[in-house]
Amino acid sequence: MSDMPQVETTAAPPMGLLAELTHRCPLQCPYCSNPVELERRSDELDTAGWQRVLREAAALGVLQVHLSGGEPAARPDLVELVETCAQEGLYSNLITAGVSITPERLAALDAAGLDHVQLSFQGADDVVTEHVSGMRGAFDKKCAFAGEVSARGLPLTLNVVLHRANIHQVDDFIELALRLGAERLELAHAQYYGWALRNRGALMPKRADVMTALRTVEAAKERLKGRLAIDSVVPDYYAHFPKPCMNGWGQQTINVTPSGLGLPCHAAQTIPGLEFWNVREHGLSDIWYHSPAFNAFRGTDFLPETCQSCDRLDIDHGGCRCQAMMMTGDARQMDPVCQHSPWHEDIQTLTLEEAGRDEPFAYRRFAKTARPA
Repeated sequence: MSDMPQVETTAAPPMGLLAELTHRCPLQCPYCSNPVELERRSDELDTAGWQRVLREAAALGVLQVHLSGGEPAARPDLVELVETCAQEGLYSNLITAGVSITPERLAALDAAGLDHVQLSFQGADDVVTEHVSGMRGAFDKKCAFAGEVSARGLPLTLNVVLHRANIHQVDDFIELALRLGAERLELAHAQYYGWALRNRGALMPKRADVMTALRTVEAAKERLKGRLAIDSVVPDYYAHFPKPCMNGWGQQTINVTPSGLGLPCHAAQTIPGLEFWNVREHGLSDIWYHSPAFNAFRGTDFLPETCQSCDRLDIDHGGCRCQAMMMTGDARQMDPVCQHSPWHEDIQTLTLEEAGRDEPFAYRRFAKTARPA
């Protein structure tokens, strides 16, 4: 894109690869951050294509591969891809809903060299889980799968996206993680991109509930130190300063979509005009160092003067480019979450309005947005 800033990169190699193997998923979560228009099964990279990407990732310097989706277990070649990670010395983390992996398939993944399992929970009981995921019986399936993971001695992380429908269960999620033998619990407030943006009015929690949840998490971190690691991601819209999104655009992580697009972050396609290169035509190293999208917002020189003179510039890198685009219409602006942003009050007003709505979920239904081949 001609009017986007382009810089000569001095970036170090990426540490992580988010490999979105497919957008197919058995759940219908309203907070899904995948694009509204999902990529079709017929457009997905084949086994050989993903294996080449994994080999190129190892050669580029990637250390960790997060096998994600959708539901990565929808790929029949998942065991082969895990085996390729192991052969290339890549630490493999399977991000899964845990409702469709049999004990036999988990055993095969373990034998292939799987290093870690990250299991999503939509609720801390069957009622909330079914309400959020749209799938009956999902909670019991997840718990049974977690038991199989622990029995095999695989490290287990529970991942929870917090929103209005489950934020009252923070204590319950902590107890669930302990009961299932998880080593880590990730509590991340919903990010409003993709399908989740359609549901913002149904997902946005009230400020009082957010503050209560944050206090609960901080107390649990101290109480369970050495027993359960708890990572907490503060909700953007209630913050005074932005998060260091991706630790800087094009600095640490590369994302590859099911069809092979190389992205600087999961939501980068929400910024119009960026040119994304595909692994079918470009090597992963070429995409990382030379593609227009990755070089569009590397560094901080493009940010406004308010950011340039701020002592947090090297801490949060101006925040999230996608959020800046969504709220200000300009991806070069400071993240409007920042209290120094001219748009910060707009964020506060929007939060009050959205958190006060009583809207039903618009569930994500794969067949309505992408036809499987």
